[in-house]
Amino acid sequence: KAWVNTPDNYPDIFLKNNVTILGLLTLCMIFMLSMPQDSFAASGGEIDASVDTTLERFYSEVKNGRDVIKDAKGVLVFPNVYKAGFVVGGEYGQGALRVNGKTVDYYSTTTGSFGFQLGAQKKSIVILFMEDGALNNFRRSSNWKAGVDASIALIVVGADGSIDTAKLNKPILGFVIGQKGLMYNLTLEGSKFTKIKK
Repeated sequence: KAWVNTPDNYPDIFLKNNVTILGLLTLCMIFMLSMPQDSFAASGGEIDASVDTTLERFYSEVKNGRDVIKDAKGVLVFPNVYKAGFVVGGEYGQGALRVNGKTVDYYSTTTGSFGFQLGAQKKSIVILFMEDGALNNFRRSSNWKAGVDASIALIVVGADGSIDTAKLNKPILGFVIGQKGLMYNLTLEGSKFTKIKK
C-alpha cells in the first residue's frame, strides 16, 4: 500500500526528523567535548583581554564588586562559556586564573548534561577563591570538578546590584553572568576545570 502524506502521518514524520536531528546534535556535542581542548584555542592575549572586559562588566553590575575580588586569593574568569544541545548537551569555555591581579594559568571548563534543552546559550563565569587552601587545592588538581573536589557557592545579586552576604564566608564563590545580566537560579555542580597551555 502506497504511503500517503496525511495529517495522521505527521507524528511519524515529526518523530523521524527529531531522531535524526537528535542524533546529529549528539554526535556534534560528543565531537566537541572529545576534541583536544587547544583545538578551540584563543591566544593567551585574547583570553586576557576578554577577562578584562568581563571583570569590568562584573564591577558595573555588582556593588562593591572590586572589594570582593580584592579580598579573593584567586579569581578564575571564563568570559565566554557556550552551551548547546538538544536533550544531550554540553558546555565549553576558556578562561584565566589570576592571583594578585596577574594571570598565572589558563583553564578550560566543560560540562555535559542530559534532559530537555534546546538551542544555544552563552554566559560568563567568575569564580572567587576566598581562602588559600581552596585556591591551592584547585591549582594542584589537573581536572578539578565542582561538587566533587569542592562546592561553589553561587551568589545571589539583587536588582540593585547588592550581594547576598550570607554566603560570602564560603571558601569558593561563583557568579554567572548571562546576556541579560547576573544569574543565580542554576548550578555549577558537575563543571570540570582543566589547566591548558597557552
